[in-house]
Amino acid sequence: MELQIGARIREHRCKRRLTQEEVAAHLGISFQAISKWERNEGYPDITLLPALAAYFETSVDDLLGMNEIAAREKYDEINRVWEEHNTAGNHEENVAIMLRALKDYPNDPRLLVQLSTSLEKLGGSDSEKKAHLRESANLQEQIIRYGKDSEIRGATQFNICFTYQKLGEYEKAIAQARKLPNLYKARENALVSFLEGEDRRRMARAALAPLRWSVALHLNALAAETQNDVLRSHARTICALLTEVEENV
Repeated sequence: MELQIGARIREHRCKRRLTQEEVAAHLGISFQAISKWERNEGYPDITLLPALAAYFETSVDDLLGMNEIAAREKYDEINRVWEEHNTAGNHEENVAIMLRALKDYPNDPRLLVQLSTSLEKLGGSDSEKKAHLRESANLQEQIIRYGKDSEIRGATQFNICFTYQKLGEYEKAIAQARKLPNLYKARENALVSFLEGEDRRRMARAALAPLRWSVALHLNALAAETQNDVLRSHARTICALLTEVEENV
């Protein structure tokens, strides 16, 4: 459990437009001590916490960041339970869990993605499934439009293509797909170009799995369109070589 006291002291100090010297003078300590706490290079003596809390008109728990820690633990538990239910196929339960969670964490992109994913896995009649897909598409559009996490937004931009495909809205699927970066502009291709040493090795190795997937996807698509089974054989050969490389680097 990581205490948030340094960040909380700085937050309260800045909110009140106080200098480190002013806070230090009130406590009868050096301003260097305040600076050290705010840099997370140490903690205040426990006997100073009540005085600090009273000075900032807050609680000791708030200064320690206990509310944030509790919220993070609750958030992590929600996601752990979602993963557990998802593996077990309890998608209806997961929809209920995410709807409750979003009341506490409104517009959280990860929770919205998980709700969207669970909705698409629900059963029911054709009309019910289509309604679930439509709701999923609306959630994904919300993430793309307002989400601040670029990685989640990018993944959602990819996923929504297939949601539109399932809805039979092929023009929307194609329009969304055309907004995605091409294979050349991938994060891995950029990082491996200037990372060095172990970081570069890890990045290159991490790219092998998506490379296998991409090779299989495109060569099998070409095989299907050209009726050329040799291409499928090439796909298997290349993927097997990439797997061998991954296992030995």
